[in-house]
Amino acid sequence: MSNFEKRFGKYAIQNLSMVLIMCYGIGYILKWVYPPMLSYFYLNPYEIIFHGQIWRLVSWLLIPPSDFGFFTLLMLYFYYSLGTTLERTWGAYRYNVYIFSGMLFTILGAFLLFGYTVLVGGAEGIALWGMYGDSYILAPRFSTYYVNMSIFLAFASTYPNMQVMLFFMIPIRIKILGIIYGALLIYQFFLGSVADKFVIAASLMNFIVFFVTGRGKVHMTPRQAKRRQEFKREVKKSTKVTRHKCAICGRTEETNPELQFRFCSKCNGNYEYCEEHIFTHTHVQ
Repeated sequence: MSNFEKRFGKYAIQNLSMVLIMCYGIGYILKWVYPPMLSYFYLNPYEIIFHGQIWRLVSWLLIPPSDFGFFTLLMLYFYYSLGTTLERTWGAYRYNVYIFSGMLFTILGAFLLFGYTVLVGGAEGIALWGMYGDSYILAPRFSTYYVNMSIFLAFASTYPNMQVMLFFMIPIRIKILGIIYGALLIYQFFLGSVADKFVIAASLMNFIVFFVTGRGKVHMTPRQAKRRQEFKREVKKSTKVTRHKCAICGRTEETNPELQFRFCSKCNGNYEYCEEHIFTHTHVQ
């Protein structure tokens, strides 16, 4: 993870939680303007494979997790707060990896379920992914709902002792909510349909990988997270290598980007000077 972060960390999307909220906002607008349009955005392997609708690999992120209302706003704000806190704790790169891996596992789960239905049901299995009237049967099951839930589980694992106000008045540790939700997921997984098993397992696989590879090292208080970020900034600042440095005054292209630096051909060795000392220094013999 660290090696990949060094190479690709600069490409991480900052404030990814806000990007997801903006996607939901677009989805709500489309739903108000023309509700049937959302049927073209579902993650549907049948339409992708047989009709070449490859935009569905991404467009399903625009489908909002629920109908718009007051409690939806509270829910979105809640998940935004959890996501931004995790991003500050883990760093933008690792939070990006967590979210995008959840999306990739969801896509993989959709194609695995499609293959399973075709293998078991043949033409009838394919028909389950086709459109009945103006709606689909299996495609709407794959959404960002469980991806959002994976954010909640990751936060509960990282900050197990943080308290939240249940129903705005009951203080409860978030790990208790995480345990309750985890038990509910296990119940739904074992008693649900085959499609439910694929959806739950695929959408939460990123949390399973996170939990297994974390090995108990994910617990960190906000104060510890802040100290770690400050330490990283100080280390990066102290270990930053400069290309040019004046042998007289010690100024570099970082401290004084307006200066020009030149090597002296008359000095015995590789001595570099700024434009103020290139002609006034004593040559090293």
